[in-house]
Amino acid sequence: MVYFGLAILGCTTDLVSKELIFRWRGLPRPSNEWWIIEGFFGIETSVNRGALFGMGAGYSWVFASLSVVAMLGIFVWLFVFQAARDRWLNVALGMVTGGILGNLYDRLGLWDSTGLAPDFQHGVRDWILFRYQQYTWPNFNIADMLLVTGAIMLGLHAFFFREPSEEQSPADEKRSDQKPSTDDHRMSEKKATASS
Repeated sequence: MVYFGLAILGCTTDLVSKELIFRWRGLPRPSNEWWIIEGFFGIETSVNRGALFGMGAGYSWVFASLSVVAMLGIFVWLFVFQAARDRWLNVALGMVTGGILGNLYDRLGLWDSTGLAPDFQHGVRDWILFRYQQYTWPNFNIADMLLVTGAIMLGLHAFFFREPSEEQSPADEKRSDQKPSTDDHRMSEKKATASS
């Protein structure tokens, strides 16, 4: 199924990339940037103990709990409300799930095998760096990219796609065409009265 394939692939790609980058560059420290495009795009390890842009730092367990709730909501949407029948939603929710799982792994502290300092415990590993002149975008990871892309796809679906339940099937349209209108019924009654 597309959903499970994307979720597993996305989560695996995120976790492997984090592991490789952090083994190579180490934990966050000053002047740890490695530029791919000098001064614009590069790699820098950081650990985020909050949510988007570092908001809510120190509440990792709250965000971990919300992630579990979000996962349950996705399963209900897919398999109870039949979103799994929609390929677009399969792709979008697969990406969102992959992102949730990748960051949830970090928030549960499963990457900490050496006893990290309190500032890093249960934090999400970020490593993608963008900078433009004096402005540095908050570091992020592949899981974040999956979450944002999936969310954009869900937004597009909500605005531009009709729900399958709103569309008439060919059988419904045929029955609708065959059903006599009220005006036709009244005309038949008038003809019957006139002939009598």
